[in-house]
Amino acid sequence: MQKGKASIQFEEPPIIAGMASVAGKKEGQGPLGHLIDVIEQDDMCGKDNWEAAESAIQKKAAELAMKKSGAEKRDIRYLFAGDLLGQLIATSFGIVDLEIPMFGLYGACSTMGEAMALGAMTVHGGYGDQVISMASSHFATAEKQFRFPLAYGNQRPFSSTWTVTGCGAVVIRKGGRGVARITGVTTGRIVDFGARDSMNMGAAMAPAAVHTIRQNFEDFDVDETYYDRIITGDLGEVGKKILLDMMKEEGHNLESLYMDCGIEIFDKNTQDTHAGGSGCGCSAVTLCAMILPKIQAGEWRRVLFLPTGALLSTVSFNEGQSIPGIAHGVMIEKI
Repeated sequence: MQKGKASIQFEEPPIIAGMASVAGKKEGQGPLGHLIDVIEQDDMCGKDNWEAAESAIQKKAAELAMKKSGAEKRDIRYLFAGDLLGQLIATSFGIVDLEIPMFGLYGACSTMGEAMALGAMTVHGGYGDQVISMASSHFATAEKQFRFPLAYGNQRPFSSTWTVTGCGAVVIRKGGRGVARITGVTTGRIVDFGARDSMNMGAAMAPAAVHTIRQNFEDFDVDETYYDRIITGDLGEVGKKILLDMMKEEGHNLESLYMDCGIEIFDKNTQDTHAGGSGCGCSAVTLCAMILPKIQAGEWRRVLFLPTGALLSTVSFNEGQSIPGIAHGVMIEKI
């Protein structure tokens, strides 16, 4: 099943049996609002702090995904999940009551791709009949950890993105009926082009996305015509232009089939999000609310889902380090 340098092609593709999306009020006002399962009108979710609110969103998404797939807690062998916070506190506090064995993941905003790849590998290998893969983020928790206190009211440059408040969760199982199937994965590697602007994540992540797309094409001996859509996680308007330009230089014109979750989830004309959306929840929510339903309906038959992550921390940034990027590819097809 090993393909090329970094890919896997599943002999019996695992099935995405159910999915759920939970998001905040701002996301609900965006273009995908009518597609999201649950819109939280209170971004605090009735909790005492932002971190607890993100935990509550995670738990709700996991429970809803299980319900929609027909699974119970006892049916889930493992849970692959992550968020943006130090020590994955949104995840660890969010899913503790589910009492499901858990692998905590950190791939920055690429975490949903990592979670799905590992979940699919686990199911296909026979190490679990059913697993949950999920990722979350929250605007206020991310601003608090990585940028400025909300009360500071700082100005944001036009290259910056708005961290999505939300969580997407999928139940992956071996065989049976479902929404879509995972036919392969291409694991990304760390790519560092020397970007140092923490307010321009698109520029930091775009080269990693280009590398993973190129690796996927090479490993599976395909090109862009193989896919109905190639969808990155949260490059935003800036990263989108960089990716398209870099791919065009290599002879691949993606203009007609390329999309970015960070651009799709917000309306740049009516919502003050500048370059678009970001965060672990960005690609996770967009996947569960829009991408998978379109595949299930047959509008798209084959998609390369490519969540992207910027691997920085407040420590590395304050020490003057550059911002490496990573992108994980998941090949999703209609059943």
